[in-house]
Amino acid sequence: MKFTKMQAYGNDYVYIDAINQKLSNLNELAKFVSDHHYGIGSDGMILICPSAVADFRMRIFNPDGTEAEMCGNGLRSVGKYVYDHKLTNKTNFTVETLGGIKNIELTITDNKATNIKANIGSPIFEPNLIPVNTSKDKFIMEEVKILDQTFKMSSLSWGNPHTVIFVDDVKNFDVAKFGPAIENHLELFPKRTNVTFAEIVNDHYIKIREWERGTGETIGCGTGCATATVIASMLGKTTNKCTVEQIGGPLEIEYDLNTHELYMKGPSNFVFESEIDVSHIIGD
Repeated sequence: MKFTKMQAYGNDYVYIDAINQKLSNLNELAKFVSDHHYGIGSDGMILICPSAVADFRMRIFNPDGTEAEMCGNGLRSVGKYVYDHKLTNKTNFTVETLGGIKNIELTITDNKATNIKANIGSPIFEPNLIPVNTSKDKFIMEEVKILDQTFKMSSLSWGNPHTVIFVDDVKNFDVAKFGPAIENHLELFPKRTNVTFAEIVNDHYIKIREWERGTGETIGCGTGCATATVIASMLGKTTNKCTVEQIGGPLEIEYDLNTHELYMKGPSNFVFESEIDVSHIIGD
């Protein structure tokens, strides 16, 4: 099986062309890929598949083999993959995900996609869909006691739930202490949550650190950047256009106040490409 590891300024994934390769037993394949560290520091496996309703279909699998809905950084790297591997010559196309059909626009330099803008759609606020265990219509800036501190927390989702907490100094914040405590606060987040710790630098600049559920602190997360921008702009802390700095690098985020759709723009990079024998999993 041929595969490619890519990094999208935050998330690393193993990408597999499932248009020209026949695959099966996908849950076990995803676990095998993760267990053998082809995606060290990664969030799992992404398949690029044919679609009847869009130009391509993206299927994303967590390291434990479960299928997820969508990831903004993962989506952007799909855009680079299909263009650079000559699966399309379009610079504007659609991708089907479990979270809906998404649009991608590419900036091309020397016949390579160098900057990728993805429309990841509208955030979900309804607690029963995120889900958050609350009777409120929206879980915005609610006081919650976590260990020895009380935080004002907000949650939303693009298919993968995110909670954001604004702190004064994100660089020195104890993410390893509070990240897992929030993720596993099952009375509040029955399906666990990703946690974005965000510092407002000014009205168009945010710094974040991301605690990824089931993984730990990551070098970044596109939907974490998106979550911080949406909540910050809703609260009047920033404009609806922000640069969000994460460990892996900055993303440009724009939240359309009229359509409520969100766009993220930034580069994606190949890490390496290789082949592995997975015949014991998918058959001959």
